[in-house]
Amino acid sequence: MSYFDGTLSYPNTHKGDIVDDYHGIQISDPYRWLEDPDAEETKAWVEAQNTVTFAYLNEIPQRDRLKHRLTELWDYEKYGIPFKKGSRYFYFKNDGLQNQSVLYVLNHLEDQPRVLLDPNKLSEDGTIALAGIAISENAQFMAYGLSSSGSDWQEWKVRDIETGEDLSDYLQWIKFSGASWTHDHQGFFYSRYDEPNTKGQYEDVNYYQKLFYHRLGTPQSDDILIYHRPDQKEWGFSGGVSEDGTVLIISVWCGTDSKNLVFYKDLTNPDAEVIELITEFEAQYGFIDKEGDLFWFQTDLNAPRGRVIALNIRTGDRNELIPEAPETLESIGLLNNQFVADYLKDARSQIKLFNLDGSFIREVELPGIGSAGGFNGKRHDSETFYSFTSFTTPPTIYRYDMVTGTSTVYRNPQVDFNPDDYTTEQIFYTSKDGTQVPMFIIHKQGIQRDGNNPTYLYGYGGFNISLTPSFSVSQVVWMELGGIIAIPNLRGGGEYGEDWHQGGTKLNKQNVFDDFIAAAEWLIEQNYTRPQKLAIAGGSNGGLLVGACMTQRPDLFAAALPAVGVMDMLRFHKFTIGWAWCSDYGSPDNPDEFKALYAYSPLHNLKPGTAYPATLITTADHDDRVVPAHSFKFAAALQEAHTSTAPVLIRIETKAGHGAGKPTAKIIEEAADKWAFLVRTLEMDIPAK
Repeated sequence: MSYFDGTLSYPNTHKGDIVDDYHGIQISDPYRWLEDPDAEETKAWVEAQNTVTFAYLNEIPQRDRLKHRLTELWDYEKYGIPFKKGSRYFYFKNDGLQNQSVLYVLNHLEDQPRVLLDPNKLSEDGTIALAGIAISENAQFMAYGLSSSGSDWQEWKVRDIETGEDLSDYLQWIKFSGASWTHDHQGFFYSRYDEPNTKGQYEDVNYYQKLFYHRLGTPQSDDILIYHRPDQKEWGFSGGVSEDGTVLIISVWCGTDSKNLVFYKDLTNPDAEVIELITEFEAQYGFIDKEGDLFWFQTDLNAPRGRVIALNIRTGDRNELIPEAPETLESIGLLNNQFVADYLKDARSQIKLFNLDGSFIREVELPGIGSAGGFNGKRHDSETFYSFTSFTTPPTIYRYDMVTGTSTVYRNPQVDFNPDDYTTEQIFYTSKDGTQVPMFIIHKQGIQRDGNNPTYLYGYGGFNISLTPSFSVSQVVWMELGGIIAIPNLRGGGEYGEDWHQGGTKLNKQNVFDDFIAAAEWLIEQNYTRPQKLAIAGGSNGGLLVGACMTQRPDLFAAALPAVGVMDMLRFHKFTIGWAWCSDYGSPDNPDEFKALYAYSPLHNLKPGTAYPATLITTADHDDRVVPAHSFKFAAALQEAHTSTAPVLIRIETKAGHGAGKPTAKIIEEAADKWAFLVRTLEMDIPAK
């Protein structure tokens, strides 16, 4: 089969006769059978779809050139931010094309590093990834989690840092949890679920998380249950030991809502009960540190952009230390006995230092306009490290002196491109209801605004997540081809605090799609591009964004790339952790919220006889975050409804999940397929060699 003849023969997808009643409305679900990924019929369907998809992609002449350039550009040393524990330093590094980054340890920064854990040796294809680490206070032990094939399920082990040997400890059925050591170095706190049904472990809902303490050298069956709530199946627990080792802070979460409860347990008294400190889901509370009876928190209570308060656990008194600012407070830590506050100003990093009484000290002078991360360490550390990146600056590691305020380059990556060849601008455009929305536009210097530029419009817009400047090899390759990257900061994200987030949730979710559509219209009006040259993309919640916008405005885009998207808004809550997203989406069980969900659900808004944009849906067979049934059902329905010769394909990755821990080789393959698809669809004049 050749794509040159303008026709594609899609696999036949049979339709069932299931009909559900939603608040008196009868809605058919003919592809319900695709929800079982282990059924032989589903496996055959996946194989048939991949056969069509890869036959199409592999015939695109420019694909090999794109893969070669991606591989060439990707091959540079990538360093993580060093961090100190006990007397040792640790950092991650990828030599360039390693499937997984390697964890190194060294006693002094000038020493020769030693490999502590190389995940690349755990599987031949790089599909076993390191999912989390926790170093004991004396840097003697490391607890670490592993994920296979991109699953959210993790198994945890313990390694002796001096010898590099694993101990006998082995923990299973851990998901959405880290680990936190007690200061006697004898064990750690973690959260887990009960062992699931083996057949349904990648689809079944996850309820009733429990917080445990694991003592070294003992079987998991002997772990001590610290806290659980049989009466609250949706509650999850994150346990962290305070820096002084005296208190276990328990953050109680419910779904993806940023609001949480805070409990604590006195670790100096073995018989101490768990004390419920903050008992209402009224706001977000992030524990910073403590001093005696004073607990310091970052919170958005009565401050949607965030502030810092001190709470006296004996009296209940609260005192504001750092008031809400015009910028959005992203995170805060303690170094050199000072608060280090990470703010977002129009989606760009701004770091400020404050004394413990809240008085302002200075702003950290960053290398430019971009994203800074790091500034980790202990309360009395006078030095720290941070990473700085932008759309055209690879992540560079800096050493920062908290006393003098000076930054010095610690690791500067060498990438085979010239950042001066590119330009970044931030503009503000008007959405449908008059809201001003910022958007980054990145491209080669000197492009002509003649409406002919192939443009990649990428968005997310949900779960209080902010899209900030970051370096992407894949996007550099796109810009080398003459393409434009456009990234709007849609409502639903966290760029302007909780009000901005709530403006794109539940009954307000349509605002997110309106913001994205308005971004596309602005790019067209300003002659950056035109519909025939415009592609939209997003992953997970961003996949939903793409699905909703391509069904609402199929005329506006030439191509759509929804990745691991939430496409069935009537059944998302019935799989794995999907129920947790009701805080952002609302619930189909609620009549009013159902009405809003049904109005934009991508699966339910495909209209027969419509010419949709050329579409490349991407998902993975082991995705247990957004189960692949979302993409499977959407692809089947899209292929049935679609009328034009533009290809509508689904690319199903094997031995991969939602995206975390994906091997470099698979990332490059997918990026090459994505750009090749757009080179063909947008009719870009790119030679094959």
